[in-house]
Amino acid sequence: MIDHFGLLAPLYDRLIKPPDTARLQELLGLPAPGALLDVGGGTGRVAQQLQHLVDFLVVSDESPAMLQQAREKGLFHTVSSGAERLPYPDEAFDRVLVVDALHHFADQQQAIAELVRVLASGGRLVIEEPDLKRLTVKFVALAEKVALMRSRFYYPQEIQQMVSNAGLQARVEHDGQFAAWIVAGKA
Repeated sequence: MIDHFGLLAPLYDRLIKPPDTARLQELLGLPAPGALLDVGGGTGRVAQQLQHLVDFLVVSDESPAMLQQAREKGLFHTVSSGAERLPYPDEAFDRVLVVDALHHFADQQQAIAELVRVLASGGRLVIEEPDLKRLTVKFVALAEKVALMRSRFYYPQEIQQMVSNAGLQARVEHDGQFAAWIVAGKA
């Protein structure tokens, strides 16, 4: 099996367009006290921009090479973990974030159940994914399939339904270009 992210790690931040961190900050309700978990956070390109807005930040990813890049940025709380079995207690994080990674998880529904499990009462979950309604995203999905990345893309409303299945009410927001955000709060 090809280790795509191990190969891409040194170049990832230069190859991938950075997300709209101002929008993420707004959707997450930051600044806020407490802890933020960035699942599938890879090189920490998003977490690095948000770390000053929370008390504690953890970047979780399956790729040791990606996490090494995050540590080189000064993100010292990194954990090698799959999203489907997060090594944290229930309700450990006030904010949980997934940016452009859900389609890479082996079992999206199980991963979302884990995201909800580790989210504290009163906390907020934000999932940013490429909007499969867009033709450019369909090409990206095809390219990842050809590259044997085993990605599985979903429409935003399907992800919203998965979050609902895990017990949270969620809404979908679009940027009108490439991304969609699924936002949910835990009562």
